[in-house]
Amino acid sequence: MDSVLDLTKENIQQVVDASMQQVVVMAFWSQQSPESLQLMQTLTQIAAEGRFVLAKVNCDQEMEIANYFQIQSLPTTLVLKEGKPVDGFAGLQEAAQIEALLDQHLPKAWQVALNQAKVQLAQGDAEGALPLLKQAYQECQTAEVSLVYADALLAVADINQAKVLLDAIGLADQDAYYQSLKAKLSLALDAADTPEIRGLLEEVEQNPSDYAKLLSLAKALHSAKRDEEALERLYLVLKTDLQAHQGEIKQLFMEILTALGQGHAVANQYRRKLYTLLY
Repeated sequence: MDSVLDLTKENIQQVVDASMQQVVVMAFWSQQSPESLQLMQTLTQIAAEGRFVLAKVNCDQEMEIANYFQIQSLPTTLVLKEGKPVDGFAGLQEAAQIEALLDQHLPKAWQVALNQAKVQLAQGDAEGALPLLKQAYQECQTAEVSLVYADALLAVADINQAKVLLDAIGLADQDAYYQSLKAKLSLALDAADTPEIRGLLEEVEQNPSDYAKLLSLAKALHSAKRDEEALERLYLVLKTDLQAHQGEIKQLFMEILTALGQGHAVANQYRRKLYTLLY
């Protein structure tokens, strides 16, 4: 359903039904009322955030609806939840006042983002869900968000960040969903353990000072989405020599951080570690 629509006798039942799942704001207005026009503009701007459905009732054309809801003056705004009015106000209100009233009834922004992400994830669009989940996680770092976020990360093969999120889940929240994600993570880690990586790991373990082999290993780990392992191995060298292998160790370390981008948990962790070495 659109976030803003004109309420008529033809679609009123659909709107009332929609209020069983999400908040509907019914705004009764008239073209003859300047206050109505001003309020409609304010409500439309607020509705653009997607937290509720704005159903506008043009009382010049839909008097029956206005009479049914016993509207005495224009503009009048009603908050509809689970099929019935639960709040409202008459006359003109500032945007801040309206938002304060609606906040009592609306889900938080992170909940809206999380619900939208769940829909996209169910449709197979993990890439589209990730920005919404990142937004939700920044506002609310609970298991409810972290599990869905980890699910989307696993879907795009971002193994390390998914592992960080799952490792932080407390015992009380390790439900069936968590267990299924841990199983997915285990399979993803197994798939990322290629013969090439195993061979390079063995060579680096046998000769830790062979930095050319270390660079090859770090690149292979990064390609397999095992970035935390790659960064940790490079960081251990940088701790003793920031310019190791003519600066190539540091360069690759920075390239991996850049590839992971801002806001990536693992990248942020290793950026802080590098800044400690530098400053």
